[in-house]
Parts: sequence; C-alpha cells; structure tokens
Amino acid sequence: MVLIPLKGFGVAKERLAPALDADTRARLARQMADIVVDAAAPLPVAIVTDDAEVARWADSRRARLLWRPSRGLNDAVQSSVSRLAVEGVDRIVVAHGDLPRARGLADIADFDGITLVPDRHEDGTNVLCIPASSAFRFAYGPGSFGLHCAEAARIGLPTRIQRDAALGWDIDHPDDLDGLASFTIAEY
Repeated sequence: MVLIPLKGFGVAKERLAPALDADTRARLARQMADIVVDAAAPLPVAIVTDDAEVARWADSRRARLLWRPSRGLNDAVQSSVSRLAVEGVDRIVVAHGDLPRARGLADIADFDGITLVPDRHEDGTNVLCIPASSAFRFAYGPGSFGLHCAEAARIGLPTRIQRDAALGWDIDHPDDLDGLASFTIAEY
C-alpha cells in the first residue's frame, strides 16, 4: 500500500508564491500528486487529506480516501498507518505528493525492514517504507531524515537508506523549480 498525504491543492506549495501564482501552484500540486499516484503502480493507493477537492480527486484516481480533518501531517500519517495496520496491511510506503520525478514506488517496498529515501539535501524524508505494525513514530518537518533514522534505530529493525535522484527531488522552494526545465505544468 502507498499512502500519500495531501493538503488541498489550492493551499499547497504556498512557499512557491514568489515564483508562481495561486492557480499555477494549485495545478502544479495536482499534477505532482497525479505523478506520485502513477508511480505507485501496481500497489494500491490511499490518500490521507482533510480537503474535499482532494477527496474528489482521489475518488477520480480510484484511490482509497482516509479522511483526517485538521490533524497535521504527522498525526494524519500516524493515524492512517495505525488504521491500515489494524485492517491487515503489512507494509506501507509513505510518499509525499510533491515529487515531480517520482517512479518505482513499489521497489521501495521490497525490503523487510525500514527503507528511508531522503530528499536531495538529506534533510527531509520524501519516501519511507515500514512494516505497518512496527510502531514507527513519524517526525516530518525540518530534519525529518535524521529523526526518522533515529526512530528506525530505536525500533531496531534492519534499515536501508536509499538515495534516489528522482525520489529525492521534491518541490518546496522556488529554487527547486530550476531543476525542472523540461517539466510543463498541465492545464486542468
């Protein structure tokens, strides 16, 4: 299972405001989310959100919806993983929706322990895979890669760090757009 946490497209990527207007940011957020969902194949996808537009989009993509109103990223992911574990899901790949070069997310799930994919700055955690029942505590935000490495050590499961140029490229700041010269923001 691939779990993708998503903010509302209209409020996503506000840090890109110096470079992109609101409509373009919303289109970019939706386009990147589409790319990440496509990269999950053949694994099933669940979208965790608190936004009605994203919920409709998830339905159009035949993704499972996990509604988590106003919980914040860490709580939304933690509670979604717990719910999926109770339902019998064995492994969960958590992938962020702002990965315009995403591909091969199923390959991340081919390791029995914990897999961490850092961003290209080795600060954030763009993708991770855990056994659903591992009691892993999520710590997204600044420095999450180091925090997630420490959490993996605390749990004591085998850990694999997978540095991947495509999955390591996320879009958070205007200068992140510079590496996407051939990327065209689609009209929706």
